[in-house]
Amino acid sequence: MKVVIADKIHIKYAEVICDTIAESAQVRGTGIARRTAEYIATKIENGNAVIALDGDIFAGFCYIEKWGHGKFVANSGLIVHPNYRGKGLAKKIKHKVFEHSKNKFPNAKVFSITTGLPVMKMNSDLGYKPVTFSELTDDQTFWDGCQTCKNYDVLTRTNRKMCLCTGMLYDPKKSGTDQDKAKPVKEKVFKRLKRIKQALFLRKDKK
Repeated sequence: MKVVIADKIHIKYAEVICDTIAESAQVRGTGIARRTAEYIATKIENGNAVIALDGDIFAGFCYIEKWGHGKFVANSGLIVHPNYRGKGLAKKIKHKVFEHSKNKFPNAKVFSITTGLPVMKMNSDLGYKPVTFSELTDDQTFWDGCQTCKNYDVLTRTNRKMCLCTGMLYDPKKSGTDQDKAKPVKEKVFKRLKRIKQALFLRKDKK
């Protein structure tokens, strides 16, 4: 198994990457912004992605998005093929794309919005902190990308202040400070936060 920065030779995997992301979201019943194979191919071609391969077989993927004229970057679309789950591969991909983001965009804040508890835990271990949406990018194009998520109505109902996703941020300027040395947030805290959000925002769907 190898986890590498993707380049042009990996464009052939774009279709299977999109299919794996879509199928995973459907099975888990979670919201996720859909991306086309062409979009994924562009990320690969520009060197803004990480791919995991078992020989020539696709195993996992994650890509980098740049927002707010480079002030922010996001690690998005983290996915592991069902045949390779439960082996710690997601964590390896997350670490690789995070380091790649810091090296390629050293002055950018790295952020994430996700409903996935494992991703929240990995983000916290890497130094991300939970933040309000107002601390994330105000790039309208980023938020427009949420329109394909099934929970988009929650985002609009709250005037983009809250959603089922949790916003998390890594600020390189605070790396090494006392704030950065704070203990990672425990997973049970994220679970409680998720339950609260679901109770608040999905209540009307249960009526």
